[in-house]
Amino acid sequence: MRPPLPPFTHETAIEKVRLAEDGWNSQNPEKVSLAYTEDSAWRNRDLFITGRAEIVRFLTGKWQSEQEYRLIKELFAYSGNRIAVRYAYEFHDADDQWHRAYGNENWEFDAEGLMQKRYASINDLKISEAQRLFHWPQGRRPDDHPGLSDLGL
Repeated sequence: MRPPLPPFTHETAIEKVRLAEDGWNSQNPEKVSLAYTEDSAWRNRDLFITGRAEIVRFLTGKWQSEQEYRLIKELFAYSGNRIAVRYAYEFHDADDQWHRAYGNENWEFDAEGLMQKRYASINDLKISEAQRLFHWPQGRRPDDHPGLSDLGL
C-alpha cells in the first residue's frame, strides 16, 4: 500500500503530488521506483518506459546529466484514481548551462496507491543562472518556498 489511496479528495491529491515531488527531489532512483507498479508504463517525452527496472535506469541517467536538479509539482486536476499535475524543474548540464523544464503529467493509480501509468509532456528552456527561481539546498523543497503559481510559472 502506498497511501494516500484512490479515490482521491482535493486534500489527498495535493498530498500525493507533494509526496511525488519529494521523492523525485531525493534523486534516489530505487526509492522513487517503489511508488510505481512493477509493470508501470510511462511516456516521458519521446521515451516509452515499462517497469521498475527501466524506471531506475532512466532516473539514474537523468540525474547524472541533470545536475543540481530541483523540482516543483502542483496539482492541476483529479478524479477517482487519476491526478493531473503541472511542474517545472531546474538543473544545469555538464557545460554549466542552466535549464528550466516545464511540463504536465497525467497519472493513473491502482487500488494500492501505486502509479500504474504516467504520461509526461515536457518543454525545455535555457536560462541564465540569474534567472533561476528554485533556490534551496538539494533535496526536499522547504514548506515555505514558493510554489509554481506563487512564482508566476
